[in-house]
Amino acid sequence: MKWSAFDFQNDTVTICHTVTKAFINGRHEVYAEDSTKSRSSYRTLPLMANVKVWLQDLRARQEENMKLCGRSYCQDYLEYVYVDSLGSLMNAGSISARFSDLLKQSGLRKIRFHDLRHTCASMMMAQGVPMKHIQEWLGHSDFSTTANIYAHLDYSSKLTSAKSLIEGYGIDKLMPVPMAPTAEVKRDRGKKEKPALAVAPANAEA
Repeated sequence: MKWSAFDFQNDTVTICHTVTKAFINGRHEVYAEDSTKSRSSYRTLPLMANVKVWLQDLRARQEENMKLCGRSYCQDYLEYVYVDSLGSLMNAGSISARFSDLLKQSGLRKIRFHDLRHTCASMMMAQGVPMKHIQEWLGHSDFSTTANIYAHLDYSSKLTSAKSLIEGYGIDKLMPVPMAPTAEVKRDRGKKEKPALAVAPANAEA
């Protein structure tokens, strides 16, 4: 990502740039373009306060490294966020390796760095964020893609559907009502009583 993608005044981040590394003819080549995989991948998201603070601190450290390293500092990637202390573009593999180390130090199970995307979507789902909003956040071009991947996590919507069926059609009024044992039942414990059905009066509201 480039620093230009972040709007610190309006607290937004725009996904609009792609960097691809490939091994061609024995050399690692870097391909960068101001475009995304699909039209829906190009999106603007809110920049959270704690991430904003971290980014501003990172930028200050990069500027300090430029002063300290002088001519040794790489000038090819000054626009980019993810560079090392000498200004070279960071390899995606090194980011994944550091992420694995962080998980181990924190006592968490191993997952891929890319799996954080799924973790984010799952947490949003658990908080009741609509599937359509999650689709836009992830940049999926088709709603069905998001639904097929995360529909099994949407348990809260199933509870809402069940509640609507019960309340909308008065099913709750037809459910068996537990009856307290009477003196007669207590004397004859071997006899099983059928539960009574509490049926709503004909003029009751649905």
